[in-house]
Amino acid sequence: MKTLDRRKFGALSLAPLLGGCVACDRGASNTQHLERELIVFAASSLREVFSELSHSFTAQHPEARVAFNFAGTGELKTQVEHSTNADVFAGADREHTEALVRAGACQGLVVFARNEPCIIVPLAPRSPVANFSELPNAARIVVGAPQVPIGRYTDQILERANKVLGHEFRSRVLAKVVSRELNVKQVLAKVSLGEADAGVVYRTDALLAQNRVRILNIPAEFKVLAEYTLATLTKAKNPTLAREWVALIRSRAGQSLFARFGFLPPSETNP
Repeated sequence: MKTLDRRKFGALSLAPLLGGCVACDRGASNTQHLERELIVFAASSLREVFSELSHSFTAQHPEARVAFNFAGTGELKTQVEHSTNADVFAGADREHTEALVRAGACQGLVVFARNEPCIIVPLAPRSPVANFSELPNAARIVVGAPQVPIGRYTDQILERANKVLGHEFRSRVLAKVVSRELNVKQVLAKVSLGEADAGVVYRTDALLAQNRVRILNIPAEFKVLAEYTLATLTKAKNPTLAREWVALIRSRAGQSLFARFGFLPPSETNP
């Protein structure tokens, strides 16, 4: 397994990066090897579980290797729209994946897991926020940008809270937002480093940083669950490997691994 350097992934430069550079470096004789590389574009919050899953995949397919591009779902969608050099797209919501399906870039959408947003506060210095209703007490809050799933889920949560905690709750929280990040890992990093008093991330990410942050639950009446969607690219260079990756994720072993990392199973309405 390898992780692709996302700094090199300008939206318009993906094709030469993945489609040509390796061949230039290693020569045309390695074309067969390139055909055995599965390239997965995946939401940042899937980094740990997908990296672990790749070990099982390569054990089953010793002739193959898996390369990942982890980033915010919106950023990945843009990259897919400007390049066909990927085999699988895994996003943290339905909206972006469905848009790619409508555009003919992806096919076979399935929901393979769910995740629960939560509030995190740093262990030190002590945050003025002890529960969800005290979120406006924070001097500095970090959330996801509106164009990424965690940002939209955060807005939906605040809208629901507004109806119960007072019509000014949402505006009081947003007035304390000092940064909107492009993926959930960046939100987690700023809070864990003490650069913010509170942030909204997925529970799976928070669980990985329990030695640096404290997790605060979002009340059930305000809660929004994230749906993780998976689709293969219509012009995937390795469609067989792509289908095998999807099958592994949906298998009993794959779902067991997701549960171990704190993900929730997909809903029963999943196709």
